[in-house]
Amino acid sequence: MRKDRWKKLVTWMLAGSMFTGCMGSDKRLRYLGDADLSYYKDYATAIEYPCVDEPTSDKVSGAVKPRTIRDRSHDEIWDLSLTEAIHTSLANNKIVRTRSDFLSPGSQIFSNPDGVQSVYDPAIRESGVLFGNRGVESALAAFDTQWTTRMLWSGDEKVSNGNFGVGPLGEQVTDQADFSTQLQKVTAYGATMSVAHAWQYTQSNSFFRTFPSAYDGAVNFDYRHPLWAGAGTEFTRIAGPVGTNIAGVSGVNQGVLIARINTDISIVDFEAQVRNMVKDVEDVYWDLYLAYRTYDSEIVARNSALQTWREVKAKSDIGGAGGGAADEAQSREAYFDARSRAENSLQGLYNTEIQLRRLIGLPVNDGRVIRPADEPVTAEFVPVWYVCLAESMTRREELRRQKWNIKSLELQLVAAENLTNPRLDFTYNYHLNGFGDRLYSRSADNSGAPFNSAYTALLRSQQTGWNTGFEFSMPLGFRNAHAQVRNVELRMAKAREVLAVQELEISHELANAFQNLDSGYVIAQTNFNRRRAAERQLQAFDAEYKTGRKTLDLLLQAQTRLANSEIAYYRSLIQYNKSITDIHYRKGTLLEFNNVHLSEGEWSPNAYNDALRRSWARSHAWDADHKEQQPGAFVTGEDFGSVHLDSGVGGAPMYDSPTSGQPGVQVPTPVNDPTPVAPPE
Repeated sequence: MRKDRWKKLVTWMLAGSMFTGCMGSDKRLRYLGDADLSYYKDYATAIEYPCVDEPTSDKVSGAVKPRTIRDRSHDEIWDLSLTEAIHTSLANNKIVRTRSDFLSPGSQIFSNPDGVQSVYDPAIRESGVLFGNRGVESALAAFDTQWTTRMLWSGDEKVSNGNFGVGPLGEQVTDQADFSTQLQKVTAYGATMSVAHAWQYTQSNSFFRTFPSAYDGAVNFDYRHPLWAGAGTEFTRIAGPVGTNIAGVSGVNQGVLIARINTDISIVDFEAQVRNMVKDVEDVYWDLYLAYRTYDSEIVARNSALQTWREVKAKSDIGGAGGGAADEAQSREAYFDARSRAENSLQGLYNTEIQLRRLIGLPVNDGRVIRPADEPVTAEFVPVWYVCLAESMTRREELRRQKWNIKSLELQLVAAENLTNPRLDFTYNYHLNGFGDRLYSRSADNSGAPFNSAYTALLRSQQTGWNTGFEFSMPLGFRNAHAQVRNVELRMAKAREVLAVQELEISHELANAFQNLDSGYVIAQTNFNRRRAAERQLQAFDAEYKTGRKTLDLLLQAQTRLANSEIAYYRSLIQYNKSITDIHYRKGTLLEFNNVHLSEGEWSPNAYNDALRRSWARSHAWDADHKEQQPGAFVTGEDFGSVHLDSGVGGAPMYDSPTSGQPGVQVPTPVNDPTPVAPPE
């Protein structure tokens, strides 16, 4: 009786809980205890801050005050080579930085931090689980064995209309318990197999039962093999295991191959961002070199203007020739003009240095001043157009990414065309039945034999059952499947056209880089000759001014022209070196040129042990005759194919360049003294 009361109490409590929360909000309620409205708020939304306790980076907390033009403290000079700058940037930056994001409004690192490239992105893609963004492990999880177990208890008491065959007053009492466990596995060729074991216990007061309480169970083996749509290893590797209902065609991009290609695409994206960062570091490095050269030239011009002002002032004080008030004012104005240019160049130097510090992952100021240690190249660099064009067609990261996309669509098209066939499955089921008064018993009581023990009856295998056959289903018209095929075909046509346009764009980029390279070298030669002429002009004007044959304004102009010509020379020389970098950037060899190689980080020791153990297991597998031992290759570890280039000249040889290409040819010229160009007649 206590058990019945407890059941009724729980039932009424659960039923009463269904009606809570349905009362009107305006009904007056009474509460126990005193009221406390200290937590009442008359607003729903406000600016608040998350409770996240993350320590500030040491590069920020330990940063020293940035340098300014009025700060004359003498910091340590750090002669930094270009190779060391690139190495430092790669070692310090787990989040890839680019020059374009610096001081730009709404930069991606703030507006879309999840979209910035980092060393974690390939691993994040590899471990993805969302639909359409699955990693390889998630795609392989579709073939994991699924274990499902269920245990339920139930009871029922009711009055039957008539008491024949039941207890007194027609009351029928039934207690039940259901137990089931199942292992289900999807194979690589799309078949589904399962082994299930179930027991059902029933106790009843019915007079028609041989045993008032009994166990009824079975062991079932099921096997389903698709023979038409969704069949085969190729489809399963591309699209994943086919669903049980083919009427609603699912996506064909959930397989292991597509997940692998998505990982390769993420690696290409990361490589492209690293390439961009290396180029930015190299460009800013040469900009800093130019800033130093500009500052040095402006300092020389400022000192020359100061010396001239002092000489004119001395002549003015003694009333000598060339020391009039106008000359003194003119020389003074020239000095302050040169001084302002020197101060502006110093500020530009500090700005460029802090940009380089940002790119290579250093704090704002660590007590050292970065100074480039490498000198720019002055020798002429003569690359071969057809070799560079062939390299750009095979080495550019953007083209490799697009080719991965095309390969993915080609595989998806194969799977989509497979789904335009009807669904035909072979099914088979075999089961062992068991029945007994007890679930398991070792007693010698044979009153209910052979059903004294349910497990004993099950293991005898005397009560069995089976069924086998075929299931066929198809949507009339296959409109959804054909629409999916058409969609993949159109996307593949677009991807191929995009690839062709990308190749054309890259050829134009490379051509522009070639033009800039040639013009940069020529202009650097011209500005070198200009600087030499300005030096000789200043020497001549200075000598003639001291003898009184030239006026002061001509001398001051000559000093300014020398400073401008020297700055112009170094600016054109740096632009020429940037053009060399741009050539490697446009043909996809910048990382290799700087000896930068991407590789996977080390695994944990347990991962190496697991990989070796699985390799040993595969080495002992049996070969299946008349079957393909491994799928066809869809990836290669090096550049694939060749680029066929035509020189465009009748009778000229055709260029069938290997994918690896050859480096450009360097023709050396005098390093510090380019050959002067003769003036036109």
